[in-house]
Amino acid sequence: MPIHQAFRFALDPSDRTRSALASHAGASRYAYNWGLALVKARLEAREEIRAAALRELLLDDEVEQLARTVEVPWNLPALRRAWNLEKATAGLWWAENSKEAYSSGLDALARALEGFAQARSGERAGTVGFPRFKKRWARRSCRFTTGAIKIVDDRHVQLPRLGQIRTLELTTKLRTALDAGRARVLSATVSEEAGRWFVSFTCEVERADAPATLADAVVGVDLGVKHLAALSTGELVANPKALDRYRRRMARLQRELSRRQKGSRRRAQSKGRLARTHARVANSRRDALHKLTSELASTYSTVVVEDLNVAGMTAAPKPVPNSAGGHAHNGRRAKAGLNRAVLDASPAELRRQLGYKLAWHGGILVVADRFFPSSKTCSSCGAAKAKLSLATRTYRCEHCGLEIDRDLNAALNLAAYGRRVLEQQHVAGSGPETRNARGGGHPRPRPKPPVKREDGTGSPDRTATVASQGAAA
Repeated sequence: MPIHQAFRFALDPSDRTRSALASHAGASRYAYNWGLALVKARLEAREEIRAAALRELLLDDEVEQLARTVEVPWNLPALRRAWNLEKATAGLWWAENSKEAYSSGLDALARALEGFAQARSGERAGTVGFPRFKKRWARRSCRFTTGAIKIVDDRHVQLPRLGQIRTLELTTKLRTALDAGRARVLSATVSEEAGRWFVSFTCEVERADAPATLADAVVGVDLGVKHLAALSTGELVANPKALDRYRRRMARLQRELSRRQKGSRRRAQSKGRLARTHARVANSRRDALHKLTSELASTYSTVVVEDLNVAGMTAAPKPVPNSAGGHAHNGRRAKAGLNRAVLDASPAELRRQLGYKLAWHGGILVVADRFFPSSKTCSSCGAAKAKLSLATRTYRCEHCGLEIDRDLNAALNLAAYGRRVLEQQHVAGSGPETRNARGGGHPRPRPKPPVKREDGTGSPDRTATVASQGAAA
């Protein structure tokens, strides 16, 4: 079964190629901002027509019919048509870059508008605001979907209008798959990170990964801060604590940056050093997560993790009223440190990687219910404690006398949970991931958010009107 997989390589461009890469990324940002300005102008024109029609006491249907005369380019085809009509005057230098650069920016805008409309209508979870203009210091990237996209050899790639670019890393793995017919390039995205340029090839790949070494084994994985993960086998995976390693350096560089004069050469140098430090933190974290998830997916056929409420775990502590009539923030500094450590461990990213890597090896990811008391339950006799503070690192059972590491106890309970789920639902081979939330394994429906109204007017606010207008357009 073919899957979509990305192959990312660091580039080693010349100065001329580096300028061309920056130009394409800038063209993508320009097209995004141009399209967003056009959408806003058309929406404001509709609002003016509505206001004028209402003053003339027209019927609602007549008002809407008049407003529809102004077309709002809400999707990619409409944005492309509008750009092709005005590109000669919108940017006199548009021919210097590949057409894919501008299409990339318009595609990003279309996705943002679609996400905003779906969130307002309740079709997708979460809150998505109306798109905003991209600043010059935003992340620079550009996506190519057509044209000469090739892996030339082990050290060179070819992109439209950019030509051949040398890579810092060997492309042998992807080139071999392409030559054997096991992969097909769908798109290529160039991006900049801390002064370095990367290219990411999205490919359709036929993978033939070996099944898990322990075919019938179920392992529970308890994610934590002291250790990155505790396995039910007794293994404790060390936490690299990437952010703690570079915190002092990042603080020093941040102070240095704040003291530099804006626009100066030294400020640019300090900003570059700070960006490279952030990149080292991200790379260290990413390396640890990939090594752990690859080892788990290739070894165990079933992996059980918790559905952690990271947003709740990292919420700010509630203020406590004091005798003076104010509020005291007891433990705020300690809670901030815990929140920083939890986010540094990236539990959601670990679960995401486990999901697709287990699918490669034919394994199953079982996600325990968010309210499953894995830490409070005794893994020996099943007795559960009413309370268990985070400071308690050793679990002691009052019923059977078991004394065990808190994280290991939770991992053992997760492994037992996974075995029960497999026995009850008979999901061996039914899918790569099994959710076991309340409601028979199906997510609870999310209620549609109410339409916000402006204070004292009773009329919907502009963002709700934008969503309805854009979706209809």
